[in-house]
Amino acid sequence: MRSSTGSPATANRFLPRERGSAAVELALVLPLALLAALALVQVGLISRDSGIVALAAREGSREAAVTTDEESVRRAALRSGGLSEERTEVTVERSGGVGDAVTVRVSYRAPLVVPFVGWLFPDQVQLVSQATMRQETGGTEVL
Repeated sequence: MRSSTGSPATANRFLPRERGSAAVELALVLPLALLAALALVQVGLISRDSGIVALAAREGSREAAVTTDEESVRRAALRSGGLSEERTEVTVERSGGVGDAVTVRVSYRAPLVVPFVGWLFPDQVQLVSQATMRQETGGTEVL
């Protein structure tokens, strides 16, 4: 038997005490790592929804610029992003006639869809975006 530090006898003397420690460490860390990964996925989905709401506001404002029909503005905003009608509110604000600004504001209540992270986030996240364009039509509707 060798007495140097790197000898097989010394290495074998410490192995029985450390046996299973990697499994215990994995059992402690893995749930936290999975929870962090799921939370990251939920944040990514909320970010995607935020981009969709911005697109919906832009499409709605473009429609509002060429027509005065607020229902067609709402349909254009909902159609552009595929947003749920019951979770989405579209408002149109006009500040005059042709050449003046029209602002479309889209508000969306994004649901949580990833399991096990509900206690980290509110029940639903309110996402709001608005876009402003110049009105190209006045009191008459363009067909």
